Amino acid sequence: MFICICNAITERQVKAAVAAGAHSMSDLQAQLGVASCCGCCADTAAEYLPGGRQASHQTVHPLGDLVEPAANDAAPAVFVEVIACRA
Repeated sequence: MFICICNAITERQVKAAVAAGAHSMSDLQAQLGVASCCGCCADTAAEYLPGGRQASHQTVHPLGDLVEPAANDAAPAVFVEVIACRA
């Protein structure tokens, strides 16, 4: 499927750029030229960035980032990861 018709940029190209490290529309514009003509594709392309509706990535959070320790807690003895998958 084409994301940007003006520059013939496909969904596959956008996904590959994101997988290679593109984290913003500026990154996609620099790497692929997305939204550099009429701009109609900007919203669709942004959906593939991390946090977007079409993003296919896992976010890993250490449990300590999600839970605040109580005043009398010692240093955590066990490291636990929580994996949140976005579909």
